Amino acid sequence: MSLPLATTSSLEAVTESIIFPPGDIYSDEPPLESDLHREQIDLLIRLIKWWWRDRQDFYATGNLTIYFSPNQKKSEEFRGPDFFVVLDTEKKDRKSWVVWQENGKYPNVIIEMLSDSTASVDKGLKKQIYQNTFRTPDYFWFDPNNLELQGFHIVDGQYQELAPTELGWLWSQQLDMYLGVESGKLRFFTPDGQLVILPEEEANQQLQQANQQLQQANQQLEQERQRAEKLAERLRATGIDPEQIF
Repeated sequence: MSLPLATTSSLEAVTESIIFPPGDIYSDEPPLESDLHREQIDLLIRLIKWWWRDRQDFYATGNLTIYFSPNQKKSEEFRGPDFFVVLDTEKKDRKSWVVWQENGKYPNVIIEMLSDSTASVDKGLKKQIYQNTFRTPDYFWFDPNNLELQGFHIVDGQYQELAPTELGWLWSQQLDMYLGVESGKLRFFTPDGQLVILPEEEANQQLQQANQQLQQANQQLEQERQRAEKLAERLRATGIDPEQIF
């Protein structure tokens, strides 16, 4: 049965007045605790993207909302890890991570930056969510102030604490890298223990090596000059003018 024209017009008016949320809603995360937290998150993002610059099968970001409501509603069930990596997904920019729009994928790795106001949640509620709901294999937390670093890996559905190496590093199976503290920052290390560096750090290292080589060359030249001067003094002592030898 068709509706009366007036009723149809009313429904259309109501429908037009409804504002539906966009599918790619922006992340709605609170401000970061401090510059230290922001710089640390930015560093991790830049490092992983540079190290995997030839790969197209991952997504790495920080302080971005993950929407995971089973009802597919962005008004419920969402969290914003400080840093996370999703593997086997398309490498592209996103405004937020919406699980039901990403083939049900959750992060493979999550790192939270501890602070006085978030530590209890990061170590408690979030840890439980990442273990029981996200099933994120590798979970770490790091305090940029006191350099506390702790990590977990899921075994039989439960997080098991990772044992640090002699250097205090923790192994991430998902990243195939170590996480460790270097010069007061959380950094990545390759399986053979090499520090993962940024291009500007590599350029700085090359510049330092060039300066060292230049200094060594100058030292060798100075040593040769001094030897030549001593030889000239000995020749003069025997009555030979060094200038007349050649």
